[in-house]
Amino acid sequence: MSAGVVRLDNVTLGYERRPAVHHLSGAIGPAGALAVCGPNGAGKSTLLKGLAGLLKPIGGRILREGLTLRDISYLPQAAEIDLSFPIDVFDFVASGATRRIGFFGGVDRREEERAIAAIAAVGLEGFEDRQIGALSGGQTQRALFARLIVEDRPVVLLDEPFGAIDASTIDDLVKIIARWREERRSVVAVLHELELARRVFPQTLLLAREPIFWGPTREALSEERLAEASRMIEAFDREAQECRRDETDHAA
Repeated sequence: MSAGVVRLDNVTLGYERRPAVHHLSGAIGPAGALAVCGPNGAGKSTLLKGLAGLLKPIGGRILREGLTLRDISYLPQAAEIDLSFPIDVFDFVASGATRRIGFFGGVDRREEERAIAAIAAVGLEGFEDRQIGALSGGQTQRALFARLIVEDRPVVLLDEPFGAIDASTIDDLVKIIARWREERRSVVAVLHELELARRVFPQTLLLAREPIFWGPTREALSEERLAEASRMIEAFDREAQECRRDETDHAA
């Protein structure tokens, strides 16, 4: 597995040159576990899209030192995932091996065993033949985590992975995150569940379109800083001018 650092150097991200995240600098290293928290509209999902390489910075640079975009797994919000395709749980989970076997490569015995182990790890044994679209919300999230296990990448980005699922599923998926950290993978998760961030993630970025604080979670999620984040979002000027793209800046 590749080991590397994702480094943000004065990054600004946005859409049609209108910034959604301003002037963000920091680094995520091996075994890092970073929660990204903040009010609605703070730019949290935008940041994950930038880290995943789906959005080019307006300014600054995202440096992937010792990594490529193929080393990054990205799980978007549930509402952005189309699960209508007719595929069963086993094949869906096994499709996480596409990077290794190619789109037209067959799933060999080793990959089958990897998928079986991932399904067991998330508690979906017995559901292998179930259509992915027939699962409950919690079961679907388990299947998505199993696919991430099969992808086997050193950086995992999760956008609101615990929304609208039951407490038992949350506990089981938190154990998967703990295992990823033991394997020295980096995990970045957008969270609205602040108590979960305090319990599971040692580092937090509190974001309100601009960084409020990036550091120890207890400090990031203090009442004073949360209040500051709310004030900044309320004061945000949605008619702000477009940013000029600096063509000398680029994502590495």
